[in-house]
Amino acid sequence: MHTAQLLEDSLLVVWNDRDADRRLDAMKKIYAPAIHFYESNAGEAIVGHQAINELISTLQAEWPIDFQFVLNKPSQVNHQLQFISWELGPQGAEPVASGMDIAVVENDLIQSLHLFLDAPEKAS
Repeated sequence: MHTAQLLEDSLLVVWNDRDADRRLDAMKKIYAPAIHFYESNAGEAIVGHQAINELISTLQAEWPIDFQFVLNKPSQVNHQLQFISWELGPQGAEPVASGMDIAVVENDLIQSLHLFLDAPEKAS
């Protein structure tokens, strides 16, 4: 795929959906079956649709119901790499988190997904 649509769908369709069954169905069209999700450099990969779906359910349970991911600038693609920059929080309010995702795409599916969470800004 020559656009970053897969990665946009990963964020806006999969990670924003609070219905686990619907989310799992969407994952099958976006993620390779053995997708590796790297939440941080310190942790092991979270592998496969079911494990990622469970992670999303756990995280969403900690967030207020109105939290949504939004793009904060257009996504980009360079061959098999896709990059997206996002914010998380209630619509129209200050985001509570921001970061970027980088995906490796092969055979029109995301093979690996890497999260880079922005460090919170320190009050001066």
